[in-house]
Amino acid sequence: MQLDIPPGDFDGYIFDLDGTLVDTMPLHYRAWDQAMRAAGLPHRLDEDFFYSLGGVPTRRVAELIAKHYGLSVNAEEVFHAKEKLFQEIQGDAKLIRPVADFARRAAMTHPVAIASGGPRDIVRRSLELAGLTSLFKVVVSADDVVQGKPSPDMFLLAARLMGVSPAKCLVFEDADPGMRAAQAAGMKFVHVPSRKK
Repeated sequence: MQLDIPPGDFDGYIFDLDGTLVDTMPLHYRAWDQAMRAAGLPHRLDEDFFYSLGGVPTRRVAELIAKHYGLSVNAEEVFHAKEKLFQEIQGDAKLIRPVADFARRAAMTHPVAIASGGPRDIVRRSLELAGLTSLFKVVVSADDVVQGKPSPDMFLLAARLMGVSPAKCLVFEDADPGMRAAQAAGMKFVHVPSRKK
């Protein structure tokens, strides 16, 4: 994987987690597929639709999937069922090496942060399992903002906690909502392809 780093002098780096630093998206897909089928989805969850929701906060994903398929579900119950299923397979996730290597190099000289649409406990556990906990002093999750991606709130909070101007931050993202959030925050971004075509 070749990362296309835009030109510029950056003072801080912000990384999405799922599909950007750690290859968890296939695991999230499996968990969502099982949780939605248990909630009444009569067939396999469409993978392309699932991936189009990358970066959207987990509770909102439950609502959007239900709406897409015309299902009436308790989003909170589906959210908890999905997270439980994900936690059972979370340890299978692999690092996305080029991004993790960049993050390690950047952290030697600049502040780095995580901005993830996942719930805080899941985000922290993923970082722990990936051996990245000590690298990221700033971790922003869906629990820290009112509006998740594509709103810029997560990235703006990460920049503030790092003490870096938003215009001097570079974001690493795999999904469209996250890239739109970076643009809305006035930040340049690196697109990390999360699916092998």
